[in-house]
Order: sequence, then structure tokens, then C-alpha cells
Amino acid sequence: MGKGKAFIFTAPSGSGKTTIVKHLLANNPKLGFSISASTRDKRGRSEENGKDYYFLSKEEFRQKIEDNAFVEWEEVYTGNYYGTLKSEVERIWADGRHVVFDVEVKGALKLKEYFGDNALAVFVKVPSMEELKKRLTGRGTESAESLSQRFYRAEFEMTFENKFDVTLVNEDLEESFANAEVLVSDFLNK
Repeated sequence: MGKGKAFIFTAPSGSGKTTIVKHLLANNPKLGFSISASTRDKRGRSEENGKDYYFLSKEEFRQKIEDNAFVEWEEVYTGNYYGTLKSEVERIWADGRHVVFDVEVKGALKLKEYFGDNALAVFVKVPSMEELKKRLTGRGTESAESLSQRFYRAEFEMTFENKFDVTLVNEDLEESFANAEVLVSDFLNK
């Protein structure tokens, strides 16, 4: 495997990690986004295979598990698998870039273990659970049941914060962008 560095961004759903990751990728050509594999259905017309996710059938996904093709994988909600393909990390490193992950907490812990000191693991969080509830509710994409599932999960995920290298509190987005840029450049210059 090539030897780039890895940046792992994780957060409870609705904390703004994806927005921060997209900002970093748009502003730093040295970074490459690790596209996850997933068995979930595409969301509307906006999602593309090989850009948002590698959309796999459950059979394909299970075959890749057997072939040891994943750095990590997880059954996130019943029957929905998500994972990081080794080939994806190799693709980015071969291109001379550093890999960036936008993953949920359990996957992030596995990635941190896998990459060791070669990775910076960043836990993004909102200032409070109230704020998180406001953001998730504001999306307007969730049913009440799905929202309560997400809140419950978020509260559980918050308990893992101390397992990560650094916490980024996302209160003001522009400030979070600047802080994330500093974290990345400091780690690259280490």
C-alpha cells in the first residue's frame, strides 16, 4: 500500500461533518475523498454511483467481506451495509493525495485502529443536543420514528468523543472551516 496520511471525520448525524469535509476537499488539492461502498438505495436523482457511494447489492457486499476487500465495514441500520474498500484508499494514495473519510462513529474507530499514527481522527460535534435536534428536525427529511432513532444514536455516539484525537465544535461554520484547515495542515506538516 502507498503511504499517504488519512483524515477521519466523524460525528453524530446532523453535526455538519459532511459540509466541513466538502469544504476541505474543495480547498485542498492534496486531499482525496474516500467513497464508501453501501447497500442502501440511491437518494433521488442527485446521487451517482462512484461519486457519492459505490452502490452494491447485498450479495456483492457480502462477497467483498469474504474477499477481505474492506478496511472496515458495518451493518449500520438493519440490512444496510457501509464499508471502506482497500482499493479506494490505494487509488487516492497512488494519486499522491491523502485520504479523507466522512464516516459514522463505529467505522471511524475501526479506521483509526487500522491507520494508527498515520491518521488524524476528528470528532465533529454541535454545541449541544438541543442544537442537534434543531438541525435534524430542520432537514425535514425524517419521520418522527426515524428522528427519535437518530437522536438516540447521536446521544450514544457522543460518548465516544474521547476516543478521537481532536474535537471540532461546529458552532459557526466559517470558524469550523478555518479550524479544520489548520488541523489538516498541521498534521500534514508533522
